[in-house]
Amino acid sequence: MPRRINLILLGLFLILLPPQNAYSAWEVQPGEPVIREVKVDLPQPQLYPVNVTGRALPWVSARSVMIVDVDSKVVLFAKNPDWQLYPASTTKMMTALVAIEHYPLSELITITDLNGTLGQTMRLVLGERLTMESLLYGLLVQSGNDAATVFANHYPGGEKAFVARMNQKAQELHLKETTFKNPSGIEDYQHVSTVHDLAILGAEVVKNPTLARMVATPATTVTDISGKIVHELNNINQLVGRVPGVVGIKTGWTENAGECLVTYIEKDGHRIIIAILGSADRFGETKTIIDWVFGNHQWQEVKFR
Repeated sequence: MPRRINLILLGLFLILLPPQNAYSAWEVQPGEPVIREVKVDLPQPQLYPVNVTGRALPWVSARSVMIVDVDSKVVLFAKNPDWQLYPASTTKMMTALVAIEHYPLSELITITDLNGTLGQTMRLVLGERLTMESLLYGLLVQSGNDAATVFANHYPGGEKAFVARMNQKAQELHLKETTFKNPSGIEDYQHVSTVHDLAILGAEVVKNPTLARMVATPATTVTDISGKIVHELNNINQLVGRVPGVVGIKTGWTENAGECLVTYIEKDGHRIIIAILGSADRFGETKTIIDWVFGNHQWQEVKFR
C-alpha cells in the first residue's frame, strides 16, 4: 500500500513539473556577429624558381657544382654537392668573417712578419702600417695570402687560435663537411670543404654590408698611412664588373684544387649563389650557369594543396 501511494505522488509531481527548466527557457535573439579587427602583417607569397623550358644545364667540367636561390633556398642544380674537396682561396671568405668580427676597420697594424707567405699576395712591405680595412680589401679583392697571414698572426693566440676560430665559426654556420687548417687556403689534405658548405658561407659573407661592398669591387688602390706605399688591387674574379648582376664573391686556385669560384648574382630582383670546385674554366662555366638560370627559369608562386 505505501508503495502504491508513493507511485501516485511521483506521478502527480511529474504532472505538475513545469514543461521547461531554467536552462531550456533561455532564448537567444539573432543579431549582428561580433567582428574584431586585428592588424596582422601577412608575409608575401614566396616565389620559387621554376624551369619553364625544361632545358637541362649544359655540361660543365667542375667536379662539384651548387646553384642556390638565396631567398627561397631552392637548389636549382647540384652536382656532387657534399664531396669534400680542396677549397683553395675560397677559404678567405671565412678568414674575412673572423677578421671583421675581431678587428675594428680603423685599427692600424705594422707589418712585421711575412715569413711563410706563398702564392698570390697584395705585395705587403715589411715595416709599413695599414688599416685593417685596407688589409681586408687586399684579402678579398687581390686574394692576398700575405693579408690572410697578417690577420692570423696578430690574432690573440696567433695563427693556431685564428684557425680554431675559423673552424668554430664553421660549426656555428653548420658547415658540416668543412675543416680549415690555415687562413689562406694553401693545400693541406685535411683542409677541405664542399660546394654545399661554400654556398652557405658565401651567403653569410654578403650579409655583411662591408664585406659585400669589398667583394663587389673590380679594382681599388690602398696605401699605408703615410701614403707612400701604394697597393694596386685588381679583383681576381673576372666576372665582377663585366657580367651584369655579378657582385662577388671569391675565387680560388691551386694545382690540385683546380679552378674554384663562389659567385653572388643579383639580377631581375633575384639573388643566386653559385659554387663550383675543381673546374677547368671557372669563369666560363659560371657564365654558362648564369645564362642557364636566368634564361630558363621564372620565379612563380607555388601553391600547395
